[in-house]
Amino acid sequence: MWEVNVLEKTIYIRMRHRVHVRPEEKIYLKDVAQIIAPEVILMKLQSMIIYQVTEMDRNIIVIDVMEVIKKITSIIEEAEVQSIGPAQTIVEVVFKKKEVSLPIFLLIWFLLFFGSAMTIMNFHDDVSMQSVQEKIYTIITEKKAVKPLLFQIPYSIGLGLGMILFFNHVFKHRLNEEPSPLEVEIFNYQLDLDNYVVIHENKESMKQIDDD
Repeated sequence: MWEVNVLEKTIYIRMRHRVHVRPEEKIYLKDVAQIIAPEVILMKLQSMIIYQVTEMDRNIIVIDVMEVIKKITSIIEEAEVQSIGPAQTIVEVVFKKKEVSLPIFLLIWFLLFFGSAMTIMNFHDDVSMQSVQEKIYTIITEKKAVKPLLFQIPYSIGLGLGMILFFNHVFKHRLNEEPSPLEVEIFNYQLDLDNYVVIHENKESMKQIDDD
């Protein structure tokens, strides 16, 4: 055990929300938590092994702060550990991604492109966009037109630009630092998913304790 002075035994840790590791990788305390501790023990704490990823693990591992505190206090005598922030860290095991072949990529792109186009056209047909544009054209020019291109062409261009502004991306380039509504929804979904994983993991742990 490591012996420390009374004034040097307070350790502050803040669990990270989510981290990524590779298969068979060792997880150190510095990987799953931010640490504030006396210099004499800080380096040793950072290099402390918290978990060893094995083949039995799936793609999600939940590390609880109580397990971390138990690990620290079992090594450092009379250590006072203060936890701040989240109570769990979600460790995602990232496996090597398979490269998508060009034919499959083109097929996915084809389905997404024409699927989106059909959705937009069906929506415009439901709200009678064609007749509305014809009426607006007749009111302004006092002439009837079956295809009011004066409105249809700018409207089509504006529709494309509006989608770019909405999603805040031009291919891989972001227009500004403000997140798009889609990114906010994905972020909220990820938070809900993480909360479910943590609660489900806690239920599984309690079930194992009861069985024992």
